Amino acid sequence: MNNIEMKNRWIALYVENEVGVLAKVSGLFSAKSYNLQSLTVGTTEDETISRMTICVTSDDITFEQIKKQLNRMVEVIKVIDLTDVPLHMKEILYVRVSKLTREEITDIFQTAQVFNIDVVDKNADSVILESKLTEHRNDDLIALLKSQYKHISVVRGGAVAIEAMSTGCR
Repeated sequence: MNNIEMKNRWIALYVENEVGVLAKVSGLFSAKSYNLQSLTVGTTEDETISRMTICVTSDDITFEQIKKQLNRMVEVIKVIDLTDVPLHMKEILYVRVSKLTREEITDIFQTAQVFNIDVVDKNADSVILESKLTEHRNDDLIALLKSQYKHISVVRGGAVAIEAMSTGCR
């Protein structure tokens, strides 16, 4: 019997690197009202092929339908279900914290050290942080910064992932 639990599920798609493929894939999700959480895309070692990393929130039945529909697309070379596969996964995140005192800037530098992230820009009253952590660690960082500072801008790039060579990753 299928599980009706809604959860985040991950797919890697190898697709032809052609104009319009991203629009077709994202169009499939919007046309069916699937809840797309994250989509990143980039070329692979073969410049004619791109790899998409997609996170969708769905139940088991819907997820199976999504995979079947993606497999039917002419431009899709391969669909890989990464949901229960050991992965190395990171998300890029930039956070600008503005209207800071000198003491607050010092505190943010300490936070950056604790989270092992980079301060990539700063001026007299603002700091930009760059994080390449997991989605959950980035969530923790954002929650901490929001609890301490009022003027925050967040830009998230979505997760990228590669299958691990051993178990126990994520």
